[in-house]
Formats: sequence, structure tokens, C-alpha cells
Amino acid sequence: MKRVVIVRHAKAVPYGYEDDFNRDLRDRGKNDAKRVSRELKNLGIESDLMISSPAKRALKTARIFAENLGYNENKIRQEPDIYHGLTTADFLELIQSLPEEAETVFFFGHNPGFHYFVQNLLRHYNLDMPTCVSVGINFNVDQWQEVEARTGELGFRFTPKMFK
Repeated sequence: MKRVVIVRHAKAVPYGYEDDFNRDLRDRGKNDAKRVSRELKNLGIESDLMISSPAKRALKTARIFAENLGYNENKIRQEPDIYHGLTTADFLELIQSLPEEAETVFFFGHNPGFHYFVQNLLRHYNLDMPTCVSVGINFNVDQWQEVEARTGELGFRFTPKMFK
């Protein structure tokens, strides 16, 4: 089994859109990311690889998750195309090119793209994607190249509100 975990960045400051790339997390966002990532750790969910948009709010969310999940934050791979926009086909190509030794891969990024990816990777998904939501998608395959659209099963969906 291969697992993709899609994490929308945590709550960011509501200003700075003229420099959207450098928008920072709010204190609430930092706390939400800590809550959700600690819960994942408590459930024994680990990451073999983390890939993030290089935008400040996504990368900071990834670093909080890395710290709480025991993943070396210096190994977080930054993927500029996540920020600039990928189609679902592009995202599938990214997944299909993942190293085979990785079983669970976390992606950190933005809506609306991440909402579309979750909808298009899962067989059924009609929920929203609030900030810091973490959606685990399980694929019953042995190799990443076998992952196809609408073949994933929902493993979990955690939002910060669930742990307050």
C-alpha cells in the first residue's frame, strides 16, 4: 500500500496579498499545525518524504509537521509548481515519480489545487478543505507508477477543530 497525505497550509495572516508568496502563519495556524501533527504522531502515522510548496505559509506548516513527526526538516523537498499551480494530471505525474522506498508521502500546499487533487484522487469526496486539514489517501498498489485518479480510499481526514 502507498499513502499520500495532502495537507493544506495552516491559517495564514489575512493581509499581504500583494506579496502572497511570503504570507506568514498566524499564531492560530501554528497551534493548529501542532495539534493535527501531534494527533498523527499519536496514531503512529509517519512520513517517509515531505514535499512542500516553497511559499512561506506552506513551508512553515511542513516544518511544524516535520518536527512533531520526527522528520528532518532539512529534507523537506520544495516543489515550486505546487505554488504556481498543477493540474491533477501534473500532480499524478509527481506522485508516479516518487521514490519506491517511500510508503507515506506528505504534500503541503494550497487551495483550490489541493481540494481538486483530493477530489480527483479519491473515489468519493465531497467535504471541504479548511486550513490545516490533513487528508490521508491510501492506494492499494505496490508501486507509485500504479497510482491513478479516483482509485484512492480515504484513510483519514483531520481538521484542527476535531482536536480542540
